[in-house]
Amino acid sequence: MMKIDIHNHILPERWPDLKERYGYGGWVQLHHHCQGKAKMMKDGKLFREVDANCWDPEVRMKEMDDTGVTVQVLSTVPVMFSYWAKPEDTLDLCKILNDDMDKICKKYPTRFVGLGTVPMQAPELAVQEMKRCVQELGFPGIQIGSHVNEWNLDAPELQPIFATAEEIGCAIFVHPWDMDLSGRMKKYWLPWLVGMPAETTTAMCSMVFGGVLERFPKLKVCFAHGGGSFPYTVGRIEHGFNVRPDLCAVDNPINPRKYLGQIYTDSLTHDPKALSLLVDVIGEDRVLLGSDYPFPLGEHHPGKLITSMQDFSEQLKDKLLAGNACEFLQLDRSKFQPVKATQ
Repeated sequence: MMKIDIHNHILPERWPDLKERYGYGGWVQLHHHCQGKAKMMKDGKLFREVDANCWDPEVRMKEMDDTGVTVQVLSTVPVMFSYWAKPEDTLDLCKILNDDMDKICKKYPTRFVGLGTVPMQAPELAVQEMKRCVQELGFPGIQIGSHVNEWNLDAPELQPIFATAEEIGCAIFVHPWDMDLSGRMKKYWLPWLVGMPAETTTAMCSMVFGGVLERFPKLKVCFAHGGGSFPYTVGRIEHGFNVRPDLCAVDNPINPRKYLGQIYTDSLTHDPKALSLLVDVIGEDRVLLGSDYPFPLGEHHPGKLITSMQDFSEQLKDKLLAGNACEFLQLDRSKFQPVKATQ
């Protein structure tokens, strides 16, 4: 079966010294300390160690062949969003990241598709770079964070970005980021295990309650990690809307459940019952294979959970593995050939 994996992260192998380039700190640098491994460093502190599959397309393709992945849809690592920085500096970094991704996609057009990154803290510049990503680089969409500094995704300032995305047919992949790392969240990897699903749910509720999906009905938005806790708590969210419209319906009078069938999520749930619920709630045409490759919290054999689902028909499995991604990103499926897993 063909597999198109919507959720994969990549970095350039090298990029300029950003502190030197922009004149202040807070940036991530990649320090290659031994063969096939590098440390992501932020102001001298280790953020994460990564392997060559985080930057080397040849290594990625070998691992894709091993697990039968036809196409990876590439996006940057969210820590690189840099919405906190001066807008012109973030724009410059976005161009570095997008141009590097474009080179990979152009070199291997049957294996990789790109989602750009844009300086969301400066909507005019974000629109400018989004147009470049779609109209010049040929990307079908962009990846954005679950919030932008103090703005949730319902912020009026962000609406021109969504309006332009709808107008030019730019799909949006929303990834949680910038979770609370302090206090009670310091232990047990809680920012990733608890904070990320909460961030995604906050982003979804903000777009629903804020009327973003009502104003832009043709806007295609996909949320990472199986939509966080939203599919499980949509009943609570709807009930809150019904019993406290003075709090929940202040910007949009439409019941949140109306947007089920319009919202997309990836499939990354790690649990068969959760995946079954996700498909039931979000819709058979709205869930896309997403693995979070190449990181530990991802599905290490992309699509294995989907193919293992005994209650899913072969037609449904094909939608989840490839068909829905082609529809979401407007990809021509005939340009890609299925890869048979070697493992």
